[in-house]
Amino acid sequence: MRVEAKQEVEGTNKVMTGADLLIESLVAEGVDTIFGYPGGAVLPIYDAIYRSEAPFEHVLFRHEQGSIHAAEGYARVTGKPGVVLATSGPGATNLITGIADAMMDSLPLVVFTGQVARGVIGTDAFQESDILGITTPITKYNYQVKQIDDLPRIISEAFHIATTGRPGPVVVDIPKDISADLTTGDFDNHFDLPGYQPTEKPNPLQIVKLAEALGRAKRPVILAGAGVLFADAAEELKEFAERYDLPVATTLLGLGSYPGTGSQALGMAGMHGTYAANMAIYESDLLINIGARFDDRLTGNLEHFAIHAKVAHIDIDPAEIGKNIKTDIPVVADAKEALLALLSADITQPDITAWNEKIASNQQAFPLWYERSDQLLSPQWLLEQIYKETSGKAIVTTDVGQHQMWAAQFYAFDKPNRWVTSGGLGTMGFGFPAAVGAQLACPDDTVVAVVGDGGFQMTFQELAVVRERNLSVKVLIVNNEALGMVKQWQGSFYEGRYSESLFGFNPDFVKLADSFGVRGMQITKEADLPAALAEAFAYDGPVVIDCRVVKQTAVYPMIAPGKGIHEMIGVTK
Repeated sequence: MRVEAKQEVEGTNKVMTGADLLIESLVAEGVDTIFGYPGGAVLPIYDAIYRSEAPFEHVLFRHEQGSIHAAEGYARVTGKPGVVLATSGPGATNLITGIADAMMDSLPLVVFTGQVARGVIGTDAFQESDILGITTPITKYNYQVKQIDDLPRIISEAFHIATTGRPGPVVVDIPKDISADLTTGDFDNHFDLPGYQPTEKPNPLQIVKLAEALGRAKRPVILAGAGVLFADAAEELKEFAERYDLPVATTLLGLGSYPGTGSQALGMAGMHGTYAANMAIYESDLLINIGARFDDRLTGNLEHFAIHAKVAHIDIDPAEIGKNIKTDIPVVADAKEALLALLSADITQPDITAWNEKIASNQQAFPLWYERSDQLLSPQWLLEQIYKETSGKAIVTTDVGQHQMWAAQFYAFDKPNRWVTSGGLGTMGFGFPAAVGAQLACPDDTVVAVVGDGGFQMTFQELAVVRERNLSVKVLIVNNEALGMVKQWQGSFYEGRYSESLFGFNPDFVKLADSFGVRGMQITKEADLPAALAEAFAYDGPVVIDCRVVKQTAVYPMIAPGKGIHEMIGVTK
């Protein structure tokens, strides 16, 4: 996704605080929303926000973790950087999970943390933490501001780094005396980063190699990842796939990069992917990876992954190419630029009729399946009803676990940037605040947070935000009174020893919602679900829906630990 060009700000030589410089810098970058929580080290900044007439809105969350997950949701659906502000010490450390999550999933964030005054840094001053040291492994870059007049340049650099190349989080640590001090210097946000020049356009020779390989292929398949979405290349991918009749599998984070109901769609690949997608990768003779990083949940045992295939890997991050899978045709480039080059290339139409017929046969013989219940709700059926009620057009956010996989399997995403989930880090508590951020970014869209009863209890305090602003987020709790995926693994691989995965007590989620002034509903029977969903989605405001699902339901298909991508269990009933 492309980010709008920043505004130019002329120097004024007026007396300003460092906090005022920060505000002007945010205006220059076109920021419209800040997700934050105040504290001692950022009081000068919050005072400047109070005094400012800047055209952005600050949203007060109830926990820093909620604020940064909301910023991730905002970034995921808009492509613009999520901007976060927190105080020093515990305020900053409460952001760590979200920063690591954004780094793993390549989400652009610019995170501002307060710091104790420069004169006491390193003395274990009150609420001091070495946020640079802590975040060095989990950021694309980080800064600590040393001089007040450096603020505009550093902030401009931070936004540039966060949003170009492979997106990621950047931390800017601002000592309190920098925020409070005065300056009469010019506002100078110009920068030069000669050592940071991401490669966007592909090497033409590599495009020729890929074109030639495609023309000779008999069993080609595309693997589409989140890099397609970040490059705003969904249309180019669709045109490329359908011009050459190429089957398309997606990663978990690549859902929506190619229409889920499209003619070439195989569904999600990997640990809980479809039989057709996984077998297509296993049996392929040319695997074209566009913007995916070959993570372990996709590949399974590397000794069995695409063993018959020539592997082409298109990625803007050269560090990912060849990291996990031997790559025959490396293409370091922005996915959109690479696809445009392929669409302009002279490619012989591959003869893959028999291949597509075999894939279609696999899709027909081994579809996703589930069993209906005559008591509680079948969770897969529940997700299908959500898809039906929203006509497949909602922005869907999730926590991590069984409900996440069911949403990925049974909600077909036909458009890009409608799927918001924690992939690489697998963060519980992500789904609900991410939905809040997505709803703030897209106030006219339907936003559904599909969460587990475990994950929702980690961040439900942000119900205060949706109530305060009457955001129409619909929270769907897939309630099986357990840590569902943990329980499934214990049942499958630990002889049913359910050690600390069953909840002996859950709150009454309807009463919990009511205590926040939010409408709550509980659904236990299939017959009651359609009318309840229609009522909930017609309601102008937030709704928490406690859906009681069958407790023993597992996510299938599944690749067991140590097994290859072709060694799925639970493919059929």
